[in-house]
Amino acid sequence: MKVLIKNVKIVNEGEIFEGDILIENDLISKIGAGISENADQIIDGAGKYLLPGVIDDQVHFREPGLTHKGDIESESRAAIAGGITSFIDQPNTVPNAVTQELLADKYEIGAQKAYANYGFMMGGTNDNLEEVLKTNPRNVPGIKLFLGSSTGNMLVDNPETLENIFSNTKMLIAVHCEDEATIRANTQKYMDEYGDDIPVKFHHLIRSEEACYKSSSKAVELAQKTGAKLHVFHLSTAKEMELFRNDIPLKDKKITAEVCVHHLTFTNEDYETKGGLIKWNPAVKTQKDKDALWEALLDDRIDVIATDHAPHTAEEKDNVYTKCPSGAPLVQHSLVVMLENYKNGKISLEKIVEKMCHNPAILFRVEKRGFVKEGYKADLVLVDLNEDWMVSKDNLLYKCGWSPLEGMNFHSKVTHTFVNGHLVYDQGEIAEEKFGERLLFEVE
Repeated sequence: MKVLIKNVKIVNEGEIFEGDILIENDLISKIGAGISENADQIIDGAGKYLLPGVIDDQVHFREPGLTHKGDIESESRAAIAGGITSFIDQPNTVPNAVTQELLADKYEIGAQKAYANYGFMMGGTNDNLEEVLKTNPRNVPGIKLFLGSSTGNMLVDNPETLENIFSNTKMLIAVHCEDEATIRANTQKYMDEYGDDIPVKFHHLIRSEEACYKSSSKAVELAQKTGAKLHVFHLSTAKEMELFRNDIPLKDKKITAEVCVHHLTFTNEDYETKGGLIKWNPAVKTQKDKDALWEALLDDRIDVIATDHAPHTAEEKDNVYTKCPSGAPLVQHSLVVMLENYKNGKISLEKIVEKMCHNPAILFRVEKRGFVKEGYKADLVLVDLNEDWMVSKDNLLYKCGWSPLEGMNFHSKVTHTFVNGHLVYDQGEIAEEKFGERLLFEVE
């Protein structure tokens, strides 16, 4: 099967240039001007931009065990419609993916159901070091540790266990950093005043800057002490930015940072209109924090942009504060949110591609993905930067059927998505066949 994309502006490795791309089977076989080979399909990309497929390094697709909220099939469908061609799913499903057997079960589901390429993190607990150390770095992206509350038995709060994991694995360790004792004390303070119905506007004071910094600084300190490869997920505060550096290239960094789209989009001021729909852990914080995250993203202290896609039903979200779960769906919209920031002059297209495509590939050592290069997998996205549309219930693909972005207008649109050379999303139409593959990782 040959597909030829003509006359498109290609965004790759800090450059934008016009050209054609020839896809043969699952690979990019040729990039150049005026390619004139016979092809089974020719797409005229005039006026459009071509990007590498987005690699989202942090999603919760809810399968197994929580599939009333979302599942690998529904959420990966939404992902390809949003230009995400590869995802890394987290282990706090039910049961938690904390043994090699349970992790293998998730990969079985992925093989049958994923529209996009898939990787699943191995989960650490206070008592599964032996299982963690059996993880194969060739076909599993990393170890996930929750250093703040989580589903089931996944809170890792034993200092000895933490040190053991950090000292004994060469794999990347990704962490959720919030200090549990601080959060519990803050929650109790507000419950004493309001009971269960705490106004959501206090969420960022309950899951506070102090809770985040206390935990992330400890994780960074432990990584420095042990030499572990540490990746800190969903940073949310200005204070944490001092923990990260930008004076060496990403490939040489042992300690890396991620920011999520929602922390670049919302602030605590938005709780008034959005309420529990924008209740995330870590919490969306102040304008000052948001500004500092943007600054660190643009000066390369922050390496990756992700979603932490975490759907819940509308009914679950409609509960009082203490019973309203944290998290929201984002994979269908993360790229267009960032393209809107480009349209508003906040970030370049080249930088968006660096943080959403290239850097996750470099950081996780993803084999042959994340770049527009000959010989690489043809995971590609075409975007129209001049198409106006609004997020509404009738164009959502999430199983939960809602989005915190409903009512927002966007001025860019994903028009085509290729996964492993197959056109899986074509101007609103999704291919019935699934072409997602298990992600593989280069081992040192």
